[in-house]
Amino acid sequence: MGPEDEGHPSFRSEDLRYMQRALDLAIRAEGRTAPNPMVGAVIVRDGRVLGEGWHRRAGGPHAEIEALRAADAAGEDVRGAVMYVSLEPCCHHGKTPPCTAALIEAGIGIVYYAVPDENPRVAGGGHRQLVEAGIHVVCGPLETEARFLNRAFFHFISKRRPWVIAKYAMSLDGRIATHTGSSQWISGAEALTEAHRLRDRCDGILVGAGTALADDPRLTVRLPDTPVAHPTRILLDSRGRVPLGANLFDPDLPGATWVATTEAMDPAHRAALTARGVVVILCETDGSGRVRLVHLLEALARRGVVTLMVEGGSAVVGSFFSQGLIQETWVVVGGKLIGGTAAPGPIGGVGVALIGDAPAVDLFEGRPVGGDFLLRALVRPPKLSTKNTKKHEK
Repeated sequence: MGPEDEGHPSFRSEDLRYMQRALDLAIRAEGRTAPNPMVGAVIVRDGRVLGEGWHRRAGGPHAEIEALRAADAAGEDVRGAVMYVSLEPCCHHGKTPPCTAALIEAGIGIVYYAVPDENPRVAGGGHRQLVEAGIHVVCGPLETEARFLNRAFFHFISKRRPWVIAKYAMSLDGRIATHTGSSQWISGAEALTEAHRLRDRCDGILVGAGTALADDPRLTVRLPDTPVAHPTRILLDSRGRVPLGANLFDPDLPGATWVATTEAMDPAHRAALTARGVVVILCETDGSGRVRLVHLLEALARRGVVTLMVEGGSAVVGSFFSQGLIQETWVVVGGKLIGGTAAPGPIGGVGVALIGDAPAVDLFEGRPVGGDFLLRALVRPPKLSTKNTKKHEK
């Protein structure tokens, strides 16, 4: 699901159909390609698909190469054929050779791509190389959909920070726990399974020391009979409060565990974590001595984290929220009412002072999950803060 272009008057229906197929292929690798984007490709001649493929994982063949190999395996001649690819073909040497060279060598006649690659190593260079080789190149079919698909990647490239998703379950009246702290479980079994599917789409999953102490989570992906890619577990623990016996530090857990901390953590505790295989990230502090979140996000980006799920608790989510660092929300609304002014909500801190300052959200998915409801939305800041306008002063 996601935003859709209206009409696409400049493209034929068959162009849109094959580009949609490329997007459908690309999303198969969601959560597997960081720090690369998700890309799909389809090769067509006279209404017949000759080959198709997608980028399955970072370091593996790109979508264009997969499609060319599929066509070759089927005995198809792709000379003069049309390729539809969801992102501008790359033109640089990385872990794999440039796709432009492969398309030129294969004799592809026309290339449609949905959206330019904003990576400075590409940034129009792929388009130029193909044109200079005599290939007809068209950019733009399903551009809005393609940008939405790789929204995290484009944010990562432009901001050099991960795309942050705040994920939480709350009751119908907006509580994440009772006034005594009881929270398991607000949502039902189906929603819990869906939460693990959502985890599987992210590169990292972050909780604070409070959640680690209260719930002792493992933060793994548990989907029986399903191949999964466990996101990196990231613990925000400025002073080293979480003990070595916590589940997060179990050396037998699949995947990696990182701890974001400050110089306030006892060096002996830091050394013990390192001995257990935990990566310790020393961060700058904010005015209260806690990890400075912007610095942490920049450090995570340097380590290849493109999508970061923040699972809380409310104080951590509130810190990200108050600094404008949340780009998306995934909310499970459980079929329960908790009540009480002392029962916490999902976003802690002071909150906004005026409704005009509240970030609006663009809902792109809403559906029932068992007896609960899943809402997914993009978060956008207000166009103009009420601090800078007098229209609310009367």
